[in-house]
Amino acid sequence: MTRDELEQRKDLLQKRLATPEVYSDSSKVRELVLELAHLEKELKSTSSDRDAESGRSVIVEIRAGTGGAEAALFAHTLFMMYTRFAQKQGWRLHVLDESKSELNGYKEVVFEVDGDNVYQMLKWESGVHRVQRIPETEKTGRIHTSTASVAVLPKAHEVDVEIMPQDVKIEFFRSSGPGGQNVNKVETAVRIYHLPTGLMVTSQDSRSQQKNREAAMTILRTRLLDAKIRAEQQKTAAARKSQIGTGDRSEKIRTYNFPQDRVTDHRIKQSWHNIPSILEGNIEPIVEALREAKTK
Repeated sequence: MTRDELEQRKDLLQKRLATPEVYSDSSKVRELVLELAHLEKELKSTSSDRDAESGRSVIVEIRAGTGGAEAALFAHTLFMMYTRFAQKQGWRLHVLDESKSELNGYKEVVFEVDGDNVYQMLKWESGVHRVQRIPETEKTGRIHTSTASVAVLPKAHEVDVEIMPQDVKIEFFRSSGPGGQNVNKVETAVRIYHLPTGLMVTSQDSRSQQKNREAAMTILRTRLLDAKIRAEQQKTAAARKSQIGTGDRSEKIRTYNFPQDRVTDHRIKQSWHNIPSILEGNIEPIVEALREAKTK
C-alpha cells in the first residue's frame, strides 16, 4: 500500500476501535489492535521517503559507464539535459565536483539542484541510461551503445547525518583538468575519506579550499543518508515495490535511440520521439508519465 492508503487504513481502524460495539468481541478487538500496530510500523518505515520528498534540494551524480569516450560524452549530454530542464523549472543548479574527459565529456559530475518539487520530479531519473548512436569519430557509420548512470539523492543536512571528526580523513590537492593538466597552482581541491564506511568524495570546482571542503562534506552526508534510506527501504521492498521498478542505480531504465529518434523508458514500456527536443530539457512528458505510473 502507498503511504496515503496506509494513512486511510489507520484512520478507519482508529474509528472502529472508537465505537463501543466492537468491544463485544474481544478477539476482534485484538485483531484490530494488532493490525493498527502493524500499520504504525509500516508508516514509520516510509518516513525516510516522506522526509526526502519534503526537501527542496537534491544532489545529482552522473557517471560515464561502458563505452569509453562516447560514454563520457553521453554523460555530458545528460548533464546538459538536466541543466536545461532545471532552468525551465526555475530551479538553481550548482556544480559541486566534476571530472572531464579529454573530449570535453564527463567521467563524473556531481551537482546540486534546489527548487520546488525537485526530488518529486527527478527521483525516478536514478538508474542506468543507455544511448545508441553513431559517434562523430566513427568513420564506418557503425552504431555504438554506451551507458551513463544517474543517481538522484535527497540532500542531507547536518541534522540528518552526524559525522564525527575522528571518522574522516581530509586531504588537499591541486585541481586538474582533462588529461591531468594542472589548472591551479595551489592545493584548493579537497578529498575526504569516511573511515567507517570507506566512502571517498572529492570537490574541486571552486578555487576556494573552504568552499570545496563544504561541498565535499555535503556530498558525503548525502551519500550516507542515501545509504541509510536504501537500507530502510530494503526491509519493506516486497511490500512497496512499484510497477516502474526499484529505482536502483544498477537498473537499466531508459534508452536513447538516435537512429530511430526514440527515447524508451523500460520501466513503463513507453516511448517518445524528437530526441533533440528532449535533450534540450523538454522531459516533462517523461517525468509526468513516471509520476502517474507510480501513483496508480
